[in-house]
Amino acid sequence: MNAGLLRLFPLNAVLFPGAELSLHIFEPRYKQMMTECLAEGEAFGVCLIRDGDEAGDPEVMPYDVGTTAEISDLTPLDGGRFYMNSVGKRRFRIARVVSRDPYLLAEVVYLPDDAPPDRQAVEVLIGEIRAVFREYLRLLIEFSGREFDIELPDDPAEASFLIGDALQVADSMKQRLLELSSTEQRLTVELGFLRRLLPQLRTLLEKNRRTHANQQDAPGGGSFRTDQERFFGKHFSRN
Repeated sequence: MNAGLLRLFPLNAVLFPGAELSLHIFEPRYKQMMTECLAEGEAFGVCLIRDGDEAGDPEVMPYDVGTTAEISDLTPLDGGRFYMNSVGKRRFRIARVVSRDPYLLAEVVYLPDDAPPDRQAVEVLIGEIRAVFREYLRLLIEFSGREFDIELPDDPAEASFLIGDALQVADSMKQRLLELSSTEQRLTVELGFLRRLLPQLRTLLEKNRRTHANQQDAPGGGSFRTDQERFFGKHFSRN
C-alpha cells in the first residue's frame, strides 16, 4: 500500500524507521487514538511539530514528512492513561489533512528510499562512515558519561536511519535527514556532518577536562551545560 489514511501524533521529536519511541499517553484524543490503533491493528504517524504546542493544541502544524509507529507494548495507568512503547517503520508524506477532531487524520503517501545508483559507492561510503561514527560514539560516551553500545547494521538504509537517530543534534537536522530521498544522500550528509562535529566535540572535551572542578560547583550545571546544549541541540538528553 503506497497511500492511505493515517492517525497523526505530532511531537517535538523526529522518529526514524527502526528507532524506538516511548510515550506517556494522557490527553483524551490520544488515549482514543491508541485504543483505536490497538483495536484495528494499525500504526499511527509521528511528525515533528513545525508550529504549535505538543499538548493541548488543536491547531498544531506538523512537518509534511514523518514515520509510522507500530505499538509494541501498551501499559494501562491510573486515570485511563497509558505508557506506550512503539517502533518506527515507514516514512510517509502528508498529502492533506482530512480532519482535526478528535485528532489529526491525514491522507499520506508512503516514501520508499530511492534505489542507490551505485551499490559499490554506497558500500565505500558505509566503510568510511563506520570509523567516523565509532569515534563519534567514543567521544560522546566520554562527554556525556553514559554507557551505550551501538552497532551499525549491514543494510545501508538501516544504517543511515540508525545514525540519524543516534546523532545528538537539533530536531531540525534530524528532520532534514529523514526527508532525504535516498540512502546515499543521507549517508553523505551524515558523514560530512560527523566530520565537522568531531573536532568541535574534542575541543569541548578538552575544555571540560580543564574546568571540570569549577563546573561541578556551578549551579544548574554551569557553562558546561550551556556549551553542551549549543553543540548538541536542546534534546541532548532525549536518547
